[in-house]
Amino acid sequence: MIKVAFYDAKEYDKASFERYGQTQDVQFRYFEAKLNEDTVELAKGSDAVCVFVNDSVSAAVIDKLYEYGVKLIALRSAGYNNVDVQAAFGKVHVVHVPAYSPYAVAEHAMALLLTSIRRIHKAYNRTREFNFSLSGLTGFDLHGKTVGVIGTGKIGRIFVDICRGFGMRVVAYDAYPAKDSGIEYVSLEDLFRESDVISLHCPLTDSTRHLIDEDAIRQMKKGVVIVNTSRGGLIDAEALLNGIKERKIGAACLDVYEEEADIFFEDRSGHIMNDELLARLISMPNVIITSHQAFLTKEALDNIAETTVNNILSYFSGDGICDNELCYRCGNIERCKKERKERCF
Repeated sequence: MIKVAFYDAKEYDKASFERYGQTQDVQFRYFEAKLNEDTVELAKGSDAVCVFVNDSVSAAVIDKLYEYGVKLIALRSAGYNNVDVQAAFGKVHVVHVPAYSPYAVAEHAMALLLTSIRRIHKAYNRTREFNFSLSGLTGFDLHGKTVGVIGTGKIGRIFVDICRGFGMRVVAYDAYPAKDSGIEYVSLEDLFRESDVISLHCPLTDSTRHLIDEDAIRQMKKGVVIVNTSRGGLIDAEALLNGIKERKIGAACLDVYEEEADIFFEDRSGHIMNDELLARLISMPNVIITSHQAFLTKEALDNIAETTVNNILSYFSGDGICDNELCYRCGNIERCKKERKERCF
């Protein structure tokens, strides 16, 4: 039996993980606490830990896991910016879920965009109070507008297809353009200058942190709509707020926030919001924020559980080779796995 300490557990996680785990001799111990230096001790006696986007898997945490004999960090997400992969090299192996339901995230991005520009959230609140006035609900057509897509992995390309279905012109930027995709790639500067809507679908790395900052916003069209369903750190939230106050940014649709770790996924309705920046963003009439729910579909939850369990089984099998291992040895982290014939170390 493979014992796994499951951090930041929610009720919607458990059904799928229990279904796939029980049939494969994987035993999950569920903890509501997030993984960090204060809670790492809960992993004692485990073979692996299963973590999510707001768990903090720092070098200090990794050293403790290694000391406890934990062999594997199994991310149940695609992103891994919360894991010090370099510190894990040579100590604890790291695997992730590269694709669970890219449709879920891409569709949520479009849902946020449509809700914002057609004022659906405002209309919903009005009609519940029997206010049927249309004053202040004027939106704009997506057809004929230019959308700039930053990041054209699986999610980004699906979002591109959705936008094309609305008759939008699509331009994109990616450090690694998708070959033979038919996508019009441009420089970041051109994308900022030409786009009516900008949607972020790239990972958070040192080079993409605060990709949207004061300088980037300065280059954008007046009235631009910014959509982020990727990682909060891609946007400098203070610069975003200033852009909104200056009427440069027409609307912001956010499913993620840079300082979300101690806020999102929990009911905070009875508490004073200590994060003043987030409180000010939420108060803006042209900002929609959802709490990192873009992934949350039945299909995605099932795929996440199945892939995570298979990752764990692959590691603890005879050869221990897992296609979804994140490796630091060659410096490419993800890209080397295409030619992997052995464990990372």
